[in-house]
Amino acid sequence: MNICVYGAASETIDRRYIEAAEELGAAIAKRGHTLVFGGGAWGLMGGAARGAHRENGAIVGIAPRFFDTNDILYRDCTEMVFTHTMRERKQLMEDRSQAFVMMPGGIGTYEEFFEILTLKQLGRHNKPIVILNTLGYYDRILDLLKATADTGFMKTDCLHLYTVCETPGAVLEAIEQYDPAALDVRHLKNL
Repeated sequence: MNICVYGAASETIDRRYIEAAEELGAAIAKRGHTLVFGGGAWGLMGGAARGAHRENGAIVGIAPRFFDTNDILYRDCTEMVFTHTMRERKQLMEDRSQAFVMMPGGIGTYEEFFEILTLKQLGRHNKPIVILNTLGYYDRILDLLKATADTGFMKTDCLHLYTVCETPGAVLEAIEQYDPAALDVRHLKNL
């Protein structure tokens, strides 16, 4: 299975976040899955790639050509796919993946998560979405999502569109046990 991982490119963060990303990448490879990611060499993206590489896993990096400068990209990918735009990048990551994991990150990671979540809510896919909540990083966003449902701005069932896990091992368990028939996403849009 191809597992898309979103996450920070920053190195100026607590090292424990990067270590969890490395553990996730290693777990993906050990279980025979392929890591699909944004191609970055640093931060959590680079950590996930290093973890997968250490376990001889397949790694697909997808990045816009303008990132191919100054050692931004992870050079040991099994396959590196270049796009012209960030939109093309996200579309290829979605198309080539059967599951999505959001590791801690900044606004780019949030944007990727909310787009893939919205597409699931709209019934455009029914693939697993898992939040790796390392050190409680996403607690505030999870509170916001619950408040969004509590105030009627989205259906409460939308809180079941994703799974929250505290450890990389739990992420893989959630993905591998995912049953698309367990949640009918066709009734979740507010249109």
